[in-house]
Amino acid sequence: MKEYWGSLASILGVLAFCQSLLHVLFPPELRFATLKLFNRIFNVFNSYCYFDITEIDGVNTNELYNAVQLYLSSSVSISGSRLSLTRALNSSVITFGLTNNDTLFDTFNGVTVLWEHIVTQRQAQTFSWRPMPDEKRGFTLRIKKKDKSLILDSYLDYIMEKANDIRRKNEDRLLYTNSRGGSLDSRGHPWESVPFKHPSTFETLAMDPAKKAEIMEDLKDFANGQSFYQKTGRAWKRGYLLYGPPGTGKSSMIAAMANYLGYDIYDLELTEVHNNSELRKLLMKTSSKSIIVIEDIDCSINLSNRKKGTANNSSIGRSYCDPEMRSGPGGGTGDEGGNSITLSGLLNFTDGLWSCCGSERIFVFTTNHADKLDPALLRSGRMDMHVFMSYCSFPALKILLKNYLGHEESELDEGVLKELEEVIAMAEMTPADISELLIKNRRNKDKAVIELLEALKERAERKSKGGESVREKNLNDVEEEEQEKRALESPKEGRAFDDSCEKDEEDEEKKIE
Repeated sequence: MKEYWGSLASILGVLAFCQSLLHVLFPPELRFATLKLFNRIFNVFNSYCYFDITEIDGVNTNELYNAVQLYLSSSVSISGSRLSLTRALNSSVITFGLTNNDTLFDTFNGVTVLWEHIVTQRQAQTFSWRPMPDEKRGFTLRIKKKDKSLILDSYLDYIMEKANDIRRKNEDRLLYTNSRGGSLDSRGHPWESVPFKHPSTFETLAMDPAKKAEIMEDLKDFANGQSFYQKTGRAWKRGYLLYGPPGTGKSSMIAAMANYLGYDIYDLELTEVHNNSELRKLLMKTSSKSIIVIEDIDCSINLSNRKKGTANNSSIGRSYCDPEMRSGPGGGTGDEGGNSITLSGLLNFTDGLWSCCGSERIFVFTTNHADKLDPALLRSGRMDMHVFMSYCSFPALKILLKNYLGHEESELDEGVLKELEEVIAMAEMTPADISELLIKNRRNKDKAVIELLEALKERAERKSKGGESVREKNLNDVEEEEQEKRALESPKEGRAFDDSCEKDEEDEEKKIE
């Protein structure tokens, strides 16, 4: 036994002597240079190059890592033996992904690349202001050297763009509204959001099919027109004006546009915006791929047609009582709940320098009376497309019958269809009124069609007898509804101030006379 331990000690001594000799003959600098030389020789004969994309870059999350993860989730084949399943926050879609240390081949522009997902345990953490995950995650991209310059830049840009599309499709749409009084939420944002679940689509929208197809084509051209807008030097935005009687489907049209494009909606309440500066801040906090909506703009703030003013009051109208002059620099009455947005501020919001603080955005204005709006707001560049939402037509009626009763055109009696076609234009009923009749009798389809035909005939007969008086009565009802809306949305102080201004103007006119 002593001989065994003696031999072992001799061997270890020889090894230690050899190691010391190597350190003397080959110092660390020489060993490092030799290793570097071998790596260069290996790289010369190696036909691949490798790129590491880590999950965390320093202390910040690597955006490219998340984009690659999303992109590969759309490329993973179902035949894979081991896949991970994920469901992101605010998403209703489950996506696939690579598991730990798994590989996947991808093809781009005819070139095949290899992705490998590498996961290793992180060593003991030192002191850090931000705790690091227990695992180090990253992707390694292997590309042939001859293909490096051909696909690397364009391939990564393609991955980022594809990941943004996947993220948008997976996430639920959001409906935003500006916070009351311009207040900010916990993250410093002036917008509050809720999931947007409106089921309206262009397929279910009760509207003339030709006009509907025209709008869908215009929206499609806009969404795919990034290069066109850049080439022509225009801001990537578009304006729509939806006008027509109440109940003709203006809000449903907005929801259909959002669902068709996959955009979020920002419902801007102008009565909660104090001044032009606050309006610009709201615009800067909106995201791309969104629809900014201002409903009933003629009821929100004073943007009436300036051409209706007379020559006599032109000098008086630009007094302190004029809403555009009243605001002054800084907005004056914002802190007291007043509203001092000017027409010029709104125009800059839609078509000025501040309108380009973002891309791929659609502005939608709605009103019941387009003739009450200032012409400066209606011209091209601000409202590019004017869409008249009219009373229910016969093609729209067939869509409503299919939506609510499941009736195809071929299933209805030809005589009933002919009667409906003859009377629908004369009746001037809105899609909302017709929908209510169909919903009430949706359990009895035949009864629903009969009652609808009777209601249309009765409405048409009253209109033919009453003539203009019935039409004027409907217009008066709309006016009363809008006045009530203005009264509810306008502050009491603003109404009292406007009354005093009107009285001052009358006194001044009397003095001039």
